[in-house]
Amino acid sequence: MRTFAPRAGFGVLAVWALLALAGAAHARGNPADLASVATADLPREARDVLALIPHGGPFPHERDGVTFGNRERILPAHPRGYYREYTVRTPHEKSRGARRIVCGGAPTAPDACFYTDDHYQSFRRIVP
Repeated sequence: MRTFAPRAGFGVLAVWALLALAGAAHARGNPADLASVATADLPREARDVLALIPHGGPFPHERDGVTFGNRERILPAHPRGYYREYTVRTPHEKSRGARRIVCGGAPTAPDACFYTDDHYQSFRRIVP
C-alpha cells in the first residue's frame, strides 16, 4: 500500500504562506505592532513638516493635507477622512519622493502622527 508523503518543499511553502498571511493580518491596523520613532530622530525635513501642522501650514506641496485613505490598512482603522498626509521633502529628489507624514484626527491638533520613508509600505508612530 502506497502512502502519500508530501514533498518537503511543499510543506515549507505551505508553512511560509500561512505565516505570511497570519503576520499580515496581525500587523494590519494594530498600533501596538507599529514601531515608533522619536521626533528628534526624524530627518530635519520631517521635523519641519511637523512644526507646520499645528498652524495649518503653509505647506510647500499642493497635495499636503489631503485625505489619506489607509488602503494599505497598516494604520489603525478609522473612518475615511480621519487621516491626512503631508510630503516630507527628500533632498536631491525632483518629485515628491517617498517620505510622508500621516496624521489622524483634527487637522491642526492630530491624535497621532506616523512617518513613512518607503511610500506607505511601512509606518512608524511618531513619539515625543
